[in-house]
Amino acid sequence: MARGPRYSLPFRRRREGKTNYRLRRRLIVSRRPRIVIRRSLNNIAAQLVKAEIIGDKVIATAHSKELARDYGWGAGCGNLPAAYLTGLLCGYRARDKGVKEAVSDVGLYSTSNESRVFAALKGFIDAGIQVPCEEGILPDDNRVEGQHIANYASELAASDKEIYSRMFSRYLKADLRPEEIPKHFADVKEKIISSFEK
Repeated sequence: MARGPRYSLPFRRRREGKTNYRLRRRLIVSRRPRIVIRRSLNNIAAQLVKAEIIGDKVIATAHSKELARDYGWGAGCGNLPAAYLTGLLCGYRARDKGVKEAVSDVGLYSTSNESRVFAALKGFIDAGIQVPCEEGILPDDNRVEGQHIANYASELAASDKEIYSRMFSRYLKADLRPEEIPKHFADVKEKIISSFEK
C-alpha cells in the first residue's frame, strides 16, 4: 500500500468499485435529472433521479415486475421487450411530473449497443423525454418488439420440441406462445399508453 504525506486514500465507494466520481460529477454539473437504469438477470429497474444537496431525490420510478402485475405482461421481466416497456412506463410517469429532458446514467456497467439498458432508454425517449444519445446504440423496433425471440422460438419448435418446451417453459406456463410475443408486446404497450392518456 502507498504511504507518505502525499498519499490520499480514495473515497470508500471508489475503492469498492461502486462509484465513478468523475463521471458522477459531470452528470450532476449538467443540472438535468438522470435516468438511472439497473438490471439483473430477471428484472429491470428504471428511475429518474435529481441530485440535490441533501442527496439524490427520486422523481419517477418503474420496475419490470409492475408489467406483469398491472399490465398483464406474461413474458419474462428481464428480456429486451420488458426493458423497453419499463423505460416507457417510467418515462410517462416522469412526463406527468413535468420532466422534459434528462441524461442517462448507466453507472459502472460495461454496455454494448442495443442492450437492455439502451432498450429502456429508448422507452424513455418514446415517452417524450429528450435524452441526448447516438441513434446507433438504440435497438431497432424489431428487437424491441421481441421479433428475435419469436423467430428463435419458431426455429426451435420446428427442430426440437423438447428443447423448445424446456427453454420457453415460463412462457408456456403463462399460456403465452413465444412466437406471439410481438403481438403481446403491442397489447401491453397500448395498455401503458392508454393508462396515461386518460
